Amino acid sequence: MLSSLLKRSERPFLLLVFLIGALCASADDSARSVKTIADGVDRRYNSMQSLETGFTESYRGPGVIRQESGTLWLKKPGRMRWEYREPKPKLFVSDGKTAWFYVPGEPEVRKAAVKNLEDLRSPLRYLLGKTKLLKEFDGLTLDPDAKPVVAGNVVLRGVPKAMPYRVSQVLLEITPQYEIQRIVIGEVDGSETEFHFSGQKENLPIAENRFKFTPPSGVEVVETPELSQ
Repeated sequence: MLSSLLKRSERPFLLLVFLIGALCASADDSARSVKTIADGVDRRYNSMQSLETGFTESYRGPGVIRQESGTLWLKKPGRMRWEYREPKPKLFVSDGKTAWFYVPGEPEVRKAAVKNLEDLRSPLRYLLGKTKLLKEFDGLTLDPDAKPVVAGNVVLRGVPKAMPYRVSQVLLEITPQYEIQRIVIGEVDGSETEFHFSGQKENLPIAENRFKFTPPSGVEVVETPELSQ
């Protein structure tokens, strides 16, 4: 047998060579897998003209736990509408240039120029047509420690190039069809915001006025660079 022909002193060396080769092959396979997944997500969302999806938004921070849900509409180029229904109605909407945040019944509505916006929801307006995951995230890798909500999905972890002073990492849960089902945003202060999407409907006709907002009579408009809740 081959093992009987090897000198004892040679066996540890050959074992080390084998292990290094296996590790390198595993690293190459992982890199290929991440690129395959990222490219698949890019192709799926870049081919869309519009997207409608249900969402659940969960926030966990120092002394604060909050969960809300509603419907999100996205439309090229850069339009979005977050319509919250539970536990109370509120609206976050943008036509690509101006963004508004309004809670029905409150005496004021907040307004911001999209180019100055620093809200965690705002990067999603670029999901359709401009998706390039490998360019948007540093160190994008498969995360073996993050358990997907749905069996068969994979979880990618990366550090976003946008808002580095605020966001420390992002997890993306991806289905086998390259659909983004969940996004978890970790902030530098230790807080975490999670978006879970369900019932995604692609390329539905969405009226342009859905992304417009007219302040109700008597409601004060307050201009601000920040529209977070």
